[in-house]
Amino acid sequence: MTDCAFRPARALLLAALLGSGLALSGASMAQVSVNIAIGVPPPAPIYEAVPAPRAGYVWMPGYWDWDDHYRKHAWKKGRWERERPGYVYESPRWIQSRDGWVLVPGRWDQGGYKDKGPKNKGHKDQGSHCPPGHAKKGEC
Repeated sequence: MTDCAFRPARALLLAALLGSGLALSGASMAQVSVNIAIGVPPPAPIYEAVPAPRAGYVWMPGYWDWDDHYRKHAWKKGRWERERPGYVYESPRWIQSRDGWVLVPGRWDQGGYKDKGPKNKGHKDQGSHCPPGHAKKGEC
């Protein structure tokens, strides 16, 4: 048998191996999360009037994001997003770390904040949510 008889089989095997490797690397890349610390603290938040409630939606307030292209903070406007029953939205926030400022991305938290007051004694599943910053304003 000549080497030519094995070429189509080798090409097919090579294509299958490369394809599976690309599929696996794509799936693993989807799980990667990178936090970049920057030396510039975010500016004060921009005031945005919270629109009237919309049934079935949650207001996601605006926040400062880092624009790596322009090397500065860029304001991302607040927006509505469809609610996720059983979850509470936590807004993005900046924290100061040893290496600089890091943006903790917004996320949906299952369970949310729990009210530890006497009215919920014995009822672990009952809880209330007060978005960050609203309790200080007396809104919760």
